[in-house]
Amino acid sequence: MSSLITEDEISHETELVWLEDIDQLDYVRQSLDRLPTRKAKPAYHRDGRMVGYAVLSGTAKASRASGTFRRRVFWLLPHDRDSQPTGLYATGAPAEGVDPRTLTPRVKGYKTERSEGGPPSSAMEELGITLPL
Repeated sequence: MSSLITEDEISHETELVWLEDIDQLDYVRQSLDRLPTRKAKPAYHRDGRMVGYAVLSGTAKASRASGTFRRRVFWLLPHDRDSQPTGLYATGAPAEGVDPRTLTPRVKGYKTERSEGGPPSSAMEELGITLPL
């Protein structure tokens, strides 16, 4: 979760790879996953979909115990705002949610007015949905 990610844990990031257009997303969920590689696209084992991931530099060290690397993965669940604009997260964002436009390598990202539910996303505008402000 974003509040649990420390800058030290993401200090070896060199790039964020986006699998979708983040300009269309009000928020993404982020987590630190244990992965077998520094760079390859990770396997995804959650409901929903992966929308991006971090690439690590060659200086990133694997865990002695597991041989894995801690890398950020960005994802969305089926009930998130991009899929259900009037659903659970019509306003507000999940605890691990951050505005993807605030993310860069080695930067945790943060919530914004947009990620919290206003102004409306393009998907909400297309559906004619407005939020109480």
